[in-house]
Amino acid sequence: MNPLAQQLNDTISKENNHVYDMLSGLGKQIFFPKVGILSQSAEAKQKAKKFNATIGTALENGQPMHLKVIQDTLSAYNPKDIYEYAPPAGKPELRTAWRSKMLEENPSLTSNGLGNPIVTNALTHGLSIVADLFADVGDAVLIPDKNWENYELTFGIRRGAEIVNYPLYNSERKFNSAALRDALLAQTGKSKAIVVLNFPNNPTGYTPGPEEGKEIVAVIKEAAEAGINVVAVADDAYFGLFFENSLQESLAGQLANLHPRVLSIKIDGATKEEFVWGFRVGFITYAGQSESMLAALEQKTMGIIRATISSGPHPSQTFVLHALNAPEFKAQKQEKFEIMKGRANKVKDILDNKEFDAVWEYYPFNSGYFMCLKLKTVDAETLRVHLLNNYGIGTIALGETDLRVAFSCIEEENLEELFSLIYQGVQDIQKVTAQ
Repeated sequence: MNPLAQQLNDTISKENNHVYDMLSGLGKQIFFPKVGILSQSAEAKQKAKKFNATIGTALENGQPMHLKVIQDTLSAYNPKDIYEYAPPAGKPELRTAWRSKMLEENPSLTSNGLGNPIVTNALTHGLSIVADLFADVGDAVLIPDKNWENYELTFGIRRGAEIVNYPLYNSERKFNSAALRDALLAQTGKSKAIVVLNFPNNPTGYTPGPEEGKEIVAVIKEAAEAGINVVAVADDAYFGLFFENSLQESLAGQLANLHPRVLSIKIDGATKEEFVWGFRVGFITYAGQSESMLAALEQKTMGIIRATISSGPHPSQTFVLHALNAPEFKAQKQEKFEIMKGRANKVKDILDNKEFDAVWEYYPFNSGYFMCLKLKTVDAETLRVHLLNNYGIGTIALGETDLRVAFSCIEEENLEELFSLIYQGVQDIQKVTAQ
């Protein structure tokens, strides 16, 4: 094993041996080179005042070389803020700004024991880093039965982990903490369990209430007290889009400092929060650990980044930083929030029409981009194809009964027509079936 990796492992083991035991085989081996091109270039950037011939970029007239046809469209920005490589951990000013934003929006997170966010190439990349660092073949990854399909690829296919599903809702149509408890305690005797908490949930748009949140935290603490090492991952892709009296902050804060056997990790990003999907700017943040532990985990995370994408795109990091620092940022974001909230409320008003009761019910939703219909009389895939071919309407079929509708991309004035046509599609299929 490389001495640098061993040094990081020794630090992690010394600070919290349970976290060391959570690391995958790759997680134990990975490190960020201190003696290499990037580290030598960083040193030269500080000291090479005459000539710096280290890094693979081109300079001209003291600025990064660039094409006028590109710079003309980006003239508001200094070339050094868009053309140079961003550091592997991300633009330092952006990391600082995002950390401040997290602390403001998540009162349960405290600056004590909170790592500096590390920039990822959006949220999938952050989840992939978690999988690389902590998931080995056969490790259990707990996600609800209503989930984002990419978890299977990220943790299951890529890393060989075992996906363990539990029902998202209980009989009271709230988060099924008891099912999570059963699934988690079933891992007793194994080295670890990875729990992914995605709120607002994709595909249902559900976020638990405060009491449900406390139940989730209590379940994870109970599992830790039973001897299970828990990697608790808050997938906060749709953070902030809370339209009702649900949790208004990430569970990462309540999970930090919960128990020595619990590692709280927050995955979030500008992607959905700031409506910049194509920018691909996300963050991974470790919480509730000592400074030495946070530094070691950051080095291992940077090692994964260096070994995969080297560093994230610089221009989009600069754009996000500019937005966060703009005086108009909060007001403009609130304006978009109100639009999204209006669409969600409109969908509920439409679906509460008793006319629809015979053909579907809808899963509870109160946040995010999506909602899900539970079809009673037709197959979801059959309906999806029928709507697409006959009405030009795109939806997502999930299993036999569930149809996901993204109200985020439908103007409020068009929502009633959308669901009327979905209803008409159900009736079409029923008529054919009855013949």
